[in-house]
Amino acid sequence: MARTASFDHHDVARAARAVFWSQGYEGAAIPDLEAATGLSRSSIYNSFGSKLGLFEAAVESYLNEVVRPRIQPLTGDVVEPGALEAYLRDLRRTFAELTLGTASHGCLLVNTAGSPIAKDAHVAQVIADYRSELGSAFSRGVAAHYPGLSPADVSLKSESITALVISAFALVRVSKDLAVQNLETALRVIETNPSS
Repeated sequence: MARTASFDHHDVARAARAVFWSQGYEGAAIPDLEAATGLSRSSIYNSFGSKLGLFEAAVESYLNEVVRPRIQPLTGDVVEPGALEAYLRDLRRTFAELTLGTASHGCLLVNTAGSPIAKDAHVAQVIADYRSELGSAFSRGVAAHYPGLSPADVSLKSESITALVISAFALVRVSKDLAVQNLETALRVIETNPSS
């Protein structure tokens, strides 16, 4: 009879997420992952198949616990007119208040996009899907803010905001001031009425 795992996969993924987020996939050594998760190397490989399998579980944890709750006001059944502006203002405030240690972490998936593991086809697809998920949420926010806006103008605004937000996630690792400037530009994009 097989022995059941005596640990919670979600807790392990969350603990591994912190290591991958701060050190990157390549920088996250197995001993660091063992220390963070409380699992031995063999338990990690038996439960997740590989370091990459553990990383994929950590990414899913990141999406479900960090990204999606933050964009939920833009993805629910009803999107309020000010939801995108509120998201951008909250993110700007968060970045402005970051300390040097936490700012260096940036966004797990944006960081991953610039690392060698992004050449893995599955990881590359996860990153592309993440960008698409953000873009779709921002598009719904723009459409709610400007109900009569043409689809082309909604697309232009949402694409601009998506690019600025992703750039801010990358920049915050080296300069929170530059990241904040990007978000201020994104706010100007949403606040500028195309018909005026």
